[in-house]
Amino acid sequence: MRLTDLIPSLRSRSQSLQMAADGVMELQPLRQGMPILNQSDPNVPLAIECPETTAEDRARDAHQSKGQFLARQERWEDIANLMSEADSTLAKTGGGMPIAELVAYGARADVVSAVEHALLDGNSDNDAALLGGIEALESVLSDHPDCPWTAMNVAQAHIDLAWAWRGTGWDREVPERNRAVFTAHFDRASDILSDIDPKFTGSPMLASCIASLCTSQPRNPQQIAVAFEDLIDLDPRNARAMRHFGVQMLPRCHGDYEALELAARRNAGRTYDIWGAGGYTWVMLDAIATDFEACARVDYDFFVDGLRDIFKHTRDQYIVNLLAAYCANTMQANVSADADIKTMRTRIAQNANWIVREHMCELHPLIWAHAARGFDNGLRVSCPRRFAQAGLADAYRSLTEMFQKELEAGQRIIFTSDGLEPLTT
Repeated sequence: MRLTDLIPSLRSRSQSLQMAADGVMELQPLRQGMPILNQSDPNVPLAIECPETTAEDRARDAHQSKGQFLARQERWEDIANLMSEADSTLAKTGGGMPIAELVAYGARADVVSAVEHALLDGNSDNDAALLGGIEALESVLSDHPDCPWTAMNVAQAHIDLAWAWRGTGWDREVPERNRAVFTAHFDRASDILSDIDPKFTGSPMLASCIASLCTSQPRNPQQIAVAFEDLIDLDPRNARAMRHFGVQMLPRCHGDYEALELAARRNAGRTYDIWGAGGYTWVMLDAIATDFEACARVDYDFFVDGLRDIFKHTRDQYIVNLLAAYCANTMQANVSADADIKTMRTRIAQNANWIVREHMCELHPLIWAHAARGFDNGLRVSCPRRFAQAGLADAYRSLTEMFQKELEAGQRIIFTSDGLEPLTT
């Protein structure tokens, strides 16, 4: 079976595959437009541009759509060439998403989408939906046995499908059959990657695949650290890899709190010329948001120094919104924790104020919506428009709280492409 044979049944399904705000793929209906704040209305006390589609959205969609189009045309050599060029040049979107990964995901999107839909619909016994797509990709691999880019993409498809079967819940909650399928897909991915010519080295994408494999099996913290440090050494601007690294060093995954702190500090040292102290912050970002004890132990001053250093190296509005929303929404969320942890989360949340005042130029509602839900990679969104509207409401509420004194004094808050205008009455 060829991938083109599956297109009629997959086309409508694959259109629902979107990129989550933190760079992880998720399943959701197509974006139907996003709300826009009327910045020119003089009666609006707080005005900020809210683009219907952001520059980051457009870039990600373009590269992903390119990969999907070429796959539907069976142009696998063209896909390999695009992946190779983007990977070797470390090409990224403005928000830091590796373009090679976007092209690759687009190329396997039809297959992954079909399986995710079948599982979400409860059709776990529908072999045609669950196996047809991956068998088609395996056929492509057979036709291009010496192409490492095709091998990586098929291996990553198996990894995607493994997590689709397993979900993101605790291990004890995963049904036995789902766990068995999860293991089988990862075993196949491992076999595919092991067949790549050992002379093929220096690829961040290959290092990313290997790091993903490591997370599927019991490993000690040192093994996880080696895999992720290899990836980060090859691509030190890949903040998403650092965030994933931090989560994997939590006790519930493969590490412990001492290993997490060590990993974050080592990362800051290894990437200092790129991020300054930001390497510490990127590793800690998701770990302390999801683990109370990790949050209680974080070096607050180091973390905030890292936030400030990140903005010395980028003012991309995707990153600005990501970190502002993280502080204001993710860390400010009501949690069942003791007083010390709530105090730490509140201290981190207060950093949203200077991030917004010093760096924000436009508002990205989807990022704020995801931040309010802790950047949950397993989140499924039934209505993107309502989701975006919820993010807009969260963001606007946070901004009005930050500027409460100024607004009560009758001042108008206006953000421009150069940042916050001088406050006027």
